[in-house]
Amino acid sequence: MTMIDGEVAAGFEPVREAFAANFDRHGDIGAAVCVYHDGRPVVDLWGGTADPEADRPWTRDTLQLVYSATKGATATAAHLLVQRGALDLDAPVAKYWPEFAANGKADIPVRWLLSHQAGLVALDHPVPLAEALAWHPMATALAAQRPLWAPGTAHGYHGRTWGWLVGEVIRRVSGRTPGRFFADDIATPLGLDFFIGLPASERDRVSRMVYQQPEVDFTTAPPESIPEELRELVAAWRDPNSFSNRAFQVTDPPEIDFNSPDVQAAELPASNGIATARGLARMYAALIGEVDGVRLLTPETLASATQEQASGADQVMVAPSRFSAGYMLPIDTNPMTGPNSFGHTGRGGSLGFADPEHSIAFGYAMNHIIGGPDDMRATALVDAVRNSLA
Repeated sequence: MTMIDGEVAAGFEPVREAFAANFDRHGDIGAAVCVYHDGRPVVDLWGGTADPEADRPWTRDTLQLVYSATKGATATAAHLLVQRGALDLDAPVAKYWPEFAANGKADIPVRWLLSHQAGLVALDHPVPLAEALAWHPMATALAAQRPLWAPGTAHGYHGRTWGWLVGEVIRRVSGRTPGRFFADDIATPLGLDFFIGLPASERDRVSRMVYQQPEVDFTTAPPESIPEELRELVAAWRDPNSFSNRAFQVTDPPEIDFNSPDVQAAELPASNGIATARGLARMYAALIGEVDGVRLLTPETLASATQEQASGADQVMVAPSRFSAGYMLPIDTNPMTGPNSFGHTGRGGSLGFADPEHSIAFGYAMNHIIGGPDDMRATALVDAVRNSLA
């Protein structure tokens, strides 16, 4: 049985039970979960192994790469600029980034970048990985890229390109890289353990990710063995020219080693945020209320930031999705605690979100990258939070 450390306030004991069960029955190796309620932490738990190779335990201060849960942090940075009057979501991207106007993109508004409607999910010519990590070559390639569908007519998850697209707007407007802006204006005022571009001084705190291989490889399985509800998605995976594949092949080579120190030190505002679960939850808590005297967005800015912008069939995920200007919104497969929740999942199971109706903010980070419909870890924790509120 895995030793669980941390604290749980009275009434939230079901979250501790669900967290322990994730280790005993659902595959967690090292993980942490944090819940804020009414601006204060009511769950702060951690346990397991941060680095199985070194037998290093997960501690209170262990950091974890949270993949696309990073997008929630980057979206928050953009909306902070909106709140300050420095950024207009309905202005053309080219107002702030003139080179972006190339190839028929002059009229694309910033809002469509944030809500995955710009049609820039892939590149005709992928950028060498080392150059992509250096930022400017990828921004240059995206400025020159033609949209792959008529912007504003459909949406599709810009899994990799979103970070450079939104991040370059943040850089042009603020004069700082998105990771620096996030550190200065969000992480530091709140005291967050949350980095987009990991300082070398924090490297020893980062857990090592362990990737689970699927029991069944649907990309090579006989068609008749594939469940009916997955056949369209599997067909997209098998098509090298599908958006589902191309969206994650924007670098050369396309695979990125997120355990690499070089990758963790770079700024990838879509996918390489490194945080504690506490850092995730605390950021979302400060979006919906005050946390130790700090509130990030006014109620008016937050209402605009979380209004639905795109929903329905996703051109990349080949499944329904819902987005505001940067945040994921609840659907059946996206566990949150209420219909007004907003946040973002990350590859393999990480999750951060806020629920203003119930005054809940949630963060979950783990190093066993599982994902897929059989991964119930985040769902079990969110269900336990919901039960605690009943």
